[in-house]
Amino acid sequence: MPLLRVAVPNKGSLSESALKLLTEAGYRLPRVRNKELNCFDPENEIEFFFQRPRDIAVYVGAGTLDLGITGKDLLDDAAAPAESVLDLGFARSTFYFAARPDGPKSVAELAGRSVATSYPELVRKHLAQVGVSANVVVLQGAVENAVALGLADAIADVVETGTSLENAGLVTFGEPLMRSEAVLIRSTTAEWTDERAEAVTVMLDRLGGVLTARRYVMVDYDCPRAVLDAACALTPGIESPTVSPLADPDWVAVRSLMERKSINRTMDDLKKLGASAILATELAACRL
Repeated sequence: MPLLRVAVPNKGSLSESALKLLTEAGYRLPRVRNKELNCFDPENEIEFFFQRPRDIAVYVGAGTLDLGITGKDLLDDAAAPAESVLDLGFARSTFYFAARPDGPKSVAELAGRSVATSYPELVRKHLAQVGVSANVVVLQGAVENAVALGLADAIADVVETGTSLENAGLVTFGEPLMRSEAVLIRSTTAEWTDERAEAVTVMLDRLGGVLTARRYVMVDYDCPRAVLDAACALTPGIESPTVSPLADPDWVAVRSLMERKSINRTMDDLKKLGASAILATELAACRL
């Protein structure tokens, strides 16, 4: 009997990134999915089930599966008793209303009109919050043609690049309904034994460790003692940098954790100070 049963997206933009994240966190899953419906990781006592992303929140909310990876938009639309416990940083998208250039230009102008969407609960909730009464037309899959075919006056959908909307002659309007990304979810009504709760904590720590490692790199460099304070100001690390003496008393070795996004500029600045042998090393996982 597995400690946990975890849902993994079986297709789409969520699937490959979810598999990669779980594998980097030390869980054993197939690198390339064929037609498996599930697989068991004996070392961690976890069974993974490959499900449609849209169904995952339903299974987790019902307690049939313990945890799942899905989109925040799909979680909100499912209206299931499940909650996000960790943002995963991939499959980011924005949810917008869109119409023809000569159509509605604000959410208020949707009053009394029809809006086509694959996310009816999410759209109804948003319209109710802003006090607009509109007819929500529920479609499965692509909705971009709904306006051209006369089925709706506008659509509400996830926008990643905007290419599909542009090809359909649509433009977005109003503020985003929401911004979405992949999330790890769990039931809000399930009862957890201590052993299972510990397995959830371990998964959260592992996934969080991989996500943190993706944000940081380890920087090592040799630094003249005369500019050490200035160099440490550039590379403050988490608590503080590690400073070690070198054989030459006028030099020290410095090691520090740095955010990846700023590493190249920091290396430029260190070189200008007089540092040498400046190295940035990838991290596989970490705990902060």
